[in-house]
Amino acid sequence: MRPSALIPALLSAAALVLAFLCLFAGHKKNFMEDYSILTLNTSRLGEGVVNGTLGNSDSTLGSLWDLVPDSIQNDVSEAAGVVTEKLGIEDFYSAHLLDYCYGQYTPTEAANATVSAGDIHKNVTGCSNQTAMFYFNPTQIIEDALNKSGLDVTLDDLEWPADIQRGLDTLRVVSITAFVLYCISIGLIFLSFIAALVAVFTSGRLSACVNLLLGILAFLAIGLASALVTAVIEKGGDIINEHGKDIGLEAGKGKKFMALTWVSTGCMFLVLVMWCVETCVGRRRKGAYVNGKHG
Repeated sequence: MRPSALIPALLSAAALVLAFLCLFAGHKKNFMEDYSILTLNTSRLGEGVVNGTLGNSDSTLGSLWDLVPDSIQNDVSEAAGVVTEKLGIEDFYSAHLLDYCYGQYTPTEAANATVSAGDIHKNVTGCSNQTAMFYFNPTQIIEDALNKSGLDVTLDDLEWPADIQRGLDTLRVVSITAFVLYCISIGLIFLSFIAALVAVFTSGRLSACVNLLLGILAFLAIGLASALVTAVIEKGGDIINEHGKDIGLEAGKGKKFMALTWVSTGCMFLVLVMWCVETCVGRRRKGAYVNGKHG
């Protein structure tokens, strides 16, 4: 019997649950929506259009100005919201490992004198189909929305920065690799959990060594997955915010997702340390027993 193995078993179980949540967060409407990898805020996308082109009747977008009610034409924020809605563009698009979700900010898109930032929340209206090795492609998403609107408006009319897609394309392999590593790590953490349960009812260095090996592999897998997805979050967010600020495009980084995945990694690190200690202690016990027997 090895009752001490219950602790790494519980830690492995916790890491397994967290890794599963990382993989399946946002896989359906309103399921852990706040744990997105990136959130693309497009609610202010129309502000640049309102300021620069809607007042010009010769502009491709000039006809859209007639769709804005006279009562709010002097309010850039309100007018931009109407324009964005007419273009078929949602207020936000949130990227997850398996899909992306979209919807509106309620009760308003931005904080004002009567509504604070803390009072604004996401109202998810739908999600894309789940896809293994999913890759978030905001340029294609916005282009599809414009095509569905029935209006003769293109990304060029919105002055959509091509550098956004070029920058995100460099992260595509990293994003897909992270997904694969999450799948591998879930399998290894599960094996680590089972091996730890078996070790509760067994003794000897062999079971400890097996658990140590599984702990090392699981820690490396989930650690590398966490590092890669953190790189996607930080670099992807910086790319969008740098090139999208001129047209009112903003990216929110998935801080909650990073916390979730790194806590899972931390649990497996503790499992690794505990089995390392157990292996060393078991070796010393055996040495002491042999010395005592021959003494």
